[in-house]
Amino acid sequence: MKVIVLGTAAGGGFPQWNCACPRCQAVTTPRTQDCIAVSSTGRDWWLVNVSPDIRVQIIGQPLLAAGPGPRETPIRGALLTDAELDHTAGLLMLREATEFRVWAPALSALEPIRAIIDSYHQWTWAVPPNEFELDGLRYQVFGVHDKPPRYASPGPGPWAVAYRITDLTTGGVLVYAPCLREWPPAFDDFVAGAHHVLLDGTFYRTDEMSTQTGAHRDQRGMGHLPISASLPYLSPGIHWHYTHLNNTNPLLDDDAPEWTELRSAGADVPADGALLEL
Repeated sequence: MKVIVLGTAAGGGFPQWNCACPRCQAVTTPRTQDCIAVSSTGRDWWLVNVSPDIRVQIIGQPLLAAGPGPRETPIRGALLTDAELDHTAGLLMLREATEFRVWAPALSALEPIRAIIDSYHQWTWAVPPNEFELDGLRYQVFGVHDKPPRYASPGPGPWAVAYRITDLTTGGVLVYAPCLREWPPAFDDFVAGAHHVLLDGTFYRTDEMSTQTGAHRDQRGMGHLPISASLPYLSPGIHWHYTHLNNTNPLLDDDAPEWTELRSAGADVPADGALLEL
C-alpha cells in the first residue's frame, strides 16, 4: 500500500489567508489542508478527505497525474472522515470527474455539494459500512464523535470517523484519524498492530485557542483532542504521525521546544507530499 500525505494543515491551511499572527508571518514551509491518497497498486488511487487545496495537491504529485488518455485520471473516488468544509469542499473542484464514488458519514450534510455536482455528473454516494473492501484494501470504520459541522443541522451520528486501512496482500495497516475528540478504550484496539497512524494534531494544548487568539473555545468541544492529551496513549512499535495542524500549533515552528516532547514519544509531523509504503 502506498499512502501520499497530501496535506497536513487544519482548515484554512498554513499560513491562513486572514491571519497576521507571528507564526503565519514567519512561515517558511507552507502546509495545505489535511487529506491523503491511498492505493494498493500505485495505479488506482482513493482520496481520504478532499481538501479545498486538492487541485494543487494533485498537480504536485506525479503518482496522481492525469493520463494516459486525454481525460483519464488514476483517482477513482473518495472516502470522507467527516462533513467539515476543509475535508469536503474540494469535491467541487473534482466535479468534472465521471464514475466517481464517495463514502461519507452523515451524508445528508453534503446535500448542497451533491446538488451542484449532480448538475455535472451522477456520482455514487454512500455511508461507509463498518467494514468493506475496495481495490485490494480493507477499510474498517470507527466512529469518533457526534459533533456536526457549524453549517449543518444536528442529526444522528457518527459525524466523524477514523479509518483502519489494511493491504490484503502485504498486511500493511494504516489508521487515519484526523478528527479525534477523545481516546476511548476501544480506540486502542482499533490502532493495535498498525504500522502507521495519522492522528489529530489540530492543537498542542488545551488552552491554545484562548492564549493565542483570545477565543475562549474548548478544543475538545470543537472535536479535537490536543496532542498533549494523546501523547500518553502512544504505544511503541507504531509509527505515529500528527496531522491537521491549526495555525496556533507550536509544532509549525521547527525550533519549538514541543518537538522534543513529541519526538520522545516516538511521533512526528510528516511534510506535505510525504510517501508512506506499507
